[in-house]
Parts: sequence; structure tokens; C-alpha cells
Amino acid sequence: MSRRTIGFIVTLCVLTAGMAAFAQTPLQVKVPKGLPALPNPDDNPITVEKVELGKMLFFDTRLSGDNTVSCSTCHVPDHGYAEPRSTSKGIGGQLGGRNANPVINSAYATSMFWDGRAEHLEAQAGGPVENPIEMGAEMTVVAKNINQVPEYKKRFQAVFGAPASKETITKAIAAFERTLLAGDSPYDRGEMSDLAKQGETLFKGKALCASCHTPPVFSNWGFYNAGVGSDAEKPDEGRMAISGIAADKGAFRVPHLRNAAQTGPYMHDGSIETLEEAVAFMAGGGKDNANLHPLFRAVKAQNLSADDVKALVAFLESLTGDYPVIKAPKLP
Repeated sequence: MSRRTIGFIVTLCVLTAGMAAFAQTPLQVKVPKGLPALPNPDDNPITVEKVELGKMLFFDTRLSGDNTVSCSTCHVPDHGYAEPRSTSKGIGGQLGGRNANPVINSAYATSMFWDGRAEHLEAQAGGPVENPIEMGAEMTVVAKNINQVPEYKKRFQAVFGAPASKETITKAIAAFERTLLAGDSPYDRGEMSDLAKQGETLFKGKALCASCHTPPVFSNWGFYNAGVGSDAEKPDEGRMAISGIAADKGAFRVPHLRNAAQTGPYMHDGSIETLEEAVAFMAGGGKDNANLHPLFRAVKAQNLSADDVKALVAFLESLTGDYPVIKAPKLP
């Protein structure tokens, strides 16, 4: 056998081994009734192995600087993957200024965080890890630690053909989060109560809710100032801190409303405890301030009644569907 032939065989073996590392099982996610087709990015396709890896990382406190906080600390599975407290609690008991957005149906969002500073789930996943008052870690250090765990090292190689890194860690977490969907609600099945039907009519008509909370996910992902926190000693600048546009001061991303009945407290600062209070606040036109979006003045002019609020709440409750409540897996 010639050296040239031997070289070809060796090269072929190396290539085959590399292909085997990426031989994954595409995950066919069953999209619940009422939701659009699930986005599945070409540069981070959803696979069984990747989602399983992302699930482990989502629950792993080793992604934080002191090994006490994981993604699931603020995105609590049995609370709609949302924050059950007003604002996030990070390492050392530090409190942030915002309430963590629900992960459910975040696959459909066109930007991440209340101020839209991240473009997609992959960009979002690393933010809390490196935030000094949230998980307080450096991704390079986290990756180094993860690579020292044999099982993780094996899984990253199998999924990405490379060790853990900021890119591969965030891709795995994003792939897992993309599978957390909620739909097939009474609204989707046409099983609403008469009061909820009245609320739907108001929601899509007089109350002007659908202008921002656009079906089928019930958000247009835009940024609006509703006056929440505008009377604080130092109000949160919201979108303006990212865009640099003065008109964006105090504007925050429109949250989607599916399963909203399960994800209180509400607003970017978690300042409104119940769904009823949140609906009443919005139905009253928010809180007046210099940057209040004109839409809220229009809503206030509708003079919605207490009965209207009850109907709207009943409609929002009808948007509650089942979702996968994932328990923490056994970690390596």
C-alpha cells in the first residue's frame, strides 16, 4: 500500500470521526395548537442531544460565580418559567431592578430582555451569567470549569465537535429554551366562557389591547412607555439606554400574554402583584408622564369600567395552556 493511499485512508477516518461528532437526532417539537411554526435557526438547529445538554446547563448553578444561582433560579419552571418575586435575586443576595421575563414562547420574540438589548435567545443566554448582580461569572471561566467535567466534555464534543465555550454553552441553552411552548388553551380550542368572550371582544376592540398584544402570541414585541415606575427617584430608562433615542425613555418591550395568569408579578419592575391589578392599570391608561405613549391616552379615553376589566381578565385567563414543567435533571 502506497504512502499516498495510507494518507487518504487516515484523512477519511478523521473526517468520518468529525461527522460522527455531529451525527445528532433532529428534534421534532410538537407545536401546541394556536402557535405559529417554531423558529429553528440554521446556525443552531434543535436536536435531541443539544436540548438535553441545554436542559442540564439551565439548571446548573456552576454557571454562576459562587455556584448558587442557575437560569432556573429566576425562570422557575412551575411558575411559567418566570420570576415569582418582584425583581431578580442574584449571587450574594443582590437584588436587580427588573423582573425576569418568562421563557415560555420566547422562541417567537424578535428581541430579548425588557429593553431589547439582545437580538435572540443565543445572545440572551450569556447576559445573566456575566451580569455582576445576577450570576456574576465570566463565560471563559464557566467554560473552563465545565470542560473539566468529563460528562459535559463528552456531550459538548458530541453535540458541537468542540469543547464548551461561550458560544456553545449559549447555543445549547437557547435550543432548550426554544422548546418551552404554551398553547392549546381554552381560547385556542374555542372553549371560552361567555365572560371571556366578552373580554375578547373588548381586547380586540374598544380596549385597544390587541394593538400591542397582537395574536397569536399576543405581543408585537414593540417598546412602549406605560408610565410604570416613572415616579421613582431614579426611573429606569428602559429602551432609551439601548437606542439612545429620547422618545424611548421609560419604554419597555411588550410582554406576551399567553399563560400570563401564571407568571405574576407584572411589569418590568414586578411592581404589580396580580393580573387583575395589571389589567386595571393598563385599562386606565397607565401612569401619566412626559413620555407616555399616545396609545395609553387613547385607552384612557375609552373609560373602561370595572366590569370591562373583569371580562378582560377572564379572557387573559383563557390564554392559559399546558406547558412542559421540566424538573432538574441529574447533573454530572
